[in-house]
Amino acid sequence: MANWLNDVVRPKIRAAFVRRETPDNLWAKCPGCDQMLFHRELTENHQVCHHCGYHMRLGLDDRIALLMDPGFTLVPIPEVPADPLKFKDEKSYVARMKDARAKTGQSDAMAVAYGTMDSLGVVIAVQNFAFMGGSMGLAVGEALVTAAERAVDHGVPLIVVTAAGGARMQEGILSLMQMPRSTVAVEMVRDAGLPYIVVLTDPTTGGVTASFAMLGDIQIAEPGALIGFAGQRVIEQTIREKLPEGFQRAEYLLEHGIIDMVVPRKDLKAKLARIIGLMTNQKPVPVPVALPAPEAEQPTV
Repeated sequence: MANWLNDVVRPKIRAAFVRRETPDNLWAKCPGCDQMLFHRELTENHQVCHHCGYHMRLGLDDRIALLMDPGFTLVPIPEVPADPLKFKDEKSYVARMKDARAKTGQSDAMAVAYGTMDSLGVVIAVQNFAFMGGSMGLAVGEALVTAAERAVDHGVPLIVVTAAGGARMQEGILSLMQMPRSTVAVEMVRDAGLPYIVVLTDPTTGGVTASFAMLGDIQIAEPGALIGFAGQRVIEQTIREKLPEGFQRAEYLLEHGIIDMVVPRKDLKAKLARIIGLMTNQKPVPVPVALPAPEAEQPTV
């Protein structure tokens, strides 16, 4: 009897009172309304709170999949010098790049894809804020030029989705040189008579705002996106005036004519396809039809 009590009954009683830990990745807290959101539902809703509509940041892979039809192709970006200035602060630039690549699985802060959007051919370039704040360096400049060349080669519109804290300080003047370089890439698309459309997401700031982010034929922003050059505090200290609340948010910029429209994430693909159709005199068809991929590239699944 004693063995039965010790070996069977007592372990079952202890197990009944053991605190079961809840996995910490089941819920997320909305920054907009503080509601707790089930991760699976949040993923299904493209990282948008279904209570208040707050748009959280969307990963690069999810962003491309959201906008493109299945069968799109990722375009290889030419390699750039890994550490042109041999920069080091608290840690070396090489170490920071290694950490960012391990964290995101991406080689740098921008990826380029081509394929179709509701059957209409398109090239998109997407910045990844998770990669060193989406900062613009040599690789981002190279990606934009590659995207522009691919758009011209295929005779399709170029869409750029921005998300950046500005130029990459570890590349110094070389990062600032990407501002005029990206402008030349945009002009290349325009000279070919092709649409250039910009989708501004949270946040879009610094040298990115001062260059290719504000050159679109059509400027679209996601709800609540922070868009500006310098921060509010810096501007207020410079001009010595108090600025209006939310003056760098998408809705304020729309009201004052800086951007053309604010589009919720769930409607973004359809809206872009309609705009492309109008600008190129084509009719969107919601049937996936991928462009043929060159032999050197492999289409994604």
